[in-house]
Amino acid sequence: MTNGETGPNTLGRLFDALRHPYRRRILMLVSEHNPRDEEEFSVEDLATEDDDLELLTTELFHAHLPKLAEAGYIEWNEDTHTVRRGPNFDDIAPLLRLMHEHRDELPAGWP
Repeated sequence: MTNGETGPNTLGRLFDALRHPYRRRILMLVSEHNPRDEEEFSVEDLATEDDDLELLTTELFHAHLPKLAEAGYIEWNEDTHTVRRGPNFDDIAPLLRLMHEHRDELPAGWP
């Protein structure tokens, strides 16, 4: 990886995974306990008071979980309804630790 723009572990890809609050929350949950049942990612727990729960449910299963799985940060098994750390999770783990250790200093909405 010489140009910094391609490959599964580029900084841009890491930040893209962390860009959305739902993905940050999913990754933080998986970093705390692995594996997780899909039920542990309830839309009520991920949502803020302004979120549309129906839209969030659709986004969770059609956008956020697939995006994290495609990047290799999680493995999402739709048959067993489990989410676990993926093969590239160790690449994003230092950023998750940094966010957790400095959560009081980060802007609202993190994770």
